[in-house]
Amino acid sequence: MNNSIFSFPTPKNEKIKTYKSLSKERFLLEECYDKMYKKKIDIPQYIGGKEIFSEKKIEIKPPHDNKNIVGYWNKGNKKDLLNAIDSCLNAKKKWNKLSWENRASIFLKIADLISGPYRYEINAATMIGQSKNIYQAEIDAIGEMVDFIRFNVKYMELIYKNQPNSSDKVWNRLEYRPLEGFLLAITPFNFTAISGNLPLCMAMMGNVVIWKPSNKQIYSANILMKIFKKAGLPDGVINMVLIDGKSISDIVLNHPDFSGVHFTGSTEVFNYLWKKIGSNINLYKNYPRIVGETGGKNFIWSDNTINYNELITAIIRGAFEYQGQKCSAISRAYLPRSIWKKFKHLLLKEVKTIKLGSPRDFNNFINAVIDNNSFERIKGYIERAKKNNDIKLLCGGVYDKTIGYFIYPTIFITKDPNCEIMIEEIFGPVLTIFIYEDKEWENCLNIINNTSKYALTGSIFSNNRYIIEKASNILRNSAGNFYINDKPTGAIVGQQPFGGSRLSGTNDKSGSFINLLRWTSIRTIKENFDPDKKYSYYFMD
Repeated sequence: MNNSIFSFPTPKNEKIKTYKSLSKERFLLEECYDKMYKKKIDIPQYIGGKEIFSEKKIEIKPPHDNKNIVGYWNKGNKKDLLNAIDSCLNAKKKWNKLSWENRASIFLKIADLISGPYRYEINAATMIGQSKNIYQAEIDAIGEMVDFIRFNVKYMELIYKNQPNSSDKVWNRLEYRPLEGFLLAITPFNFTAISGNLPLCMAMMGNVVIWKPSNKQIYSANILMKIFKKAGLPDGVINMVLIDGKSISDIVLNHPDFSGVHFTGSTEVFNYLWKKIGSNINLYKNYPRIVGETGGKNFIWSDNTINYNELITAIIRGAFEYQGQKCSAISRAYLPRSIWKKFKHLLLKEVKTIKLGSPRDFNNFINAVIDNNSFERIKGYIERAKKNNDIKLLCGGVYDKTIGYFIYPTIFITKDPNCEIMIEEIFGPVLTIFIYEDKEWENCLNIINNTSKYALTGSIFSNNRYIIEKASNILRNSAGNFYINDKPTGAIVGQQPFGGSRLSGTNDKSGSFINLLRWTSIRTIKENFDPDKKYSYYFMD
């Protein structure tokens, strides 16, 4: 019997290791990376606690070494998906009844396993499978992943403690129920943390989940499932299926017990899911919750009062870290003419020092884009831009997929702020700069606000407080995460809840209590200790 109201300490952000040369953590990471790189693994689906293998095995090749096979994943079928749904609904009976503090204990153990004994394995998997350098892997698969879990546990406690007022002889209560039925998590390739958080945060609130990771992130997703099992997550609470999107649409979105989707990916896919759910609305027992984070065409704007080195650092990190494959990455910049000549020289000089190659070589700042499809799409944008008379190539524009899918940091300058590469999401290491006349700074801000259908992240650089306030107001709806004198990437859980609006998503702010509330169905309970004895009121006397 639970006769206590438990409280968890307010978490602190996970400390990020530096992996300096000759450090112990660097040696352990390199040892783990090399061991995993030489080994071929067979990754199953995880349904009801069972490992499901199939005859259709798909090769896993590192993006930076596209001839090397590090393993295989087993493609599932519609029968597997139906079994996963049954497994969810069966697990729900016990999971719903488990006290919240016992659920919390499981998730806190998951966080400790990731930051402890599995640290190097999950980092190495992210480096190998998603071609991230060690720092990018560490802040993702360890820092953000662990922060998501620990902060969400605290948010869960605060949500449950949030209760209404009561009047004399009445006790009012709120009960935060899990949603009926089962939920669907569809996760992206670019962040191990997002892939883990989407199903975990739903399960944390007492829900059961079908998890479909990206085919390009299965290598690290497999380790997460092993960690969930090791931490004591009951069988069937999260089922990882490796199914094609059409089967998900045909079976999951047509099931009467489908209760919601947590999605990160392309705008086009999210629009399709929303439309499909809408067309099936009469099939469901409840209105499904739809939460999504999609694309971005993120910007950086500067006036002429800035520090050159600060702006250059923000641009290089914001545009080129993880090959520009962050939904928050900068792909358009707006700079004043008065600083351009000197700034251009300093920027290009710094970009030339960037090294590109395998994440196993710690000298490399950027690595390979995720696969051939991405490589060809980014290459297409670069080649079309080269042929545009209003656009000039400043650096890069070079690519090679002989060994891996490598695209060098590319910077264009354009006369047209509405050209293709200033409007469309490229999702690669490509930045386009527009030079505005200093006196037209306010008009330039209006151009930024009206250019893109997205509104995910953006930043401004200025040391003039009047301009900062004006820019913040004009760009109020242009970014869900807005930064002043900083790059618009690297949101930290517990500090900058992440999400955007317009066609960047539903802005439900992952890494906050706001997101967790979406996975609850609230019941109000009123208990009257002295019910009225007559139907008539005093005014009737």
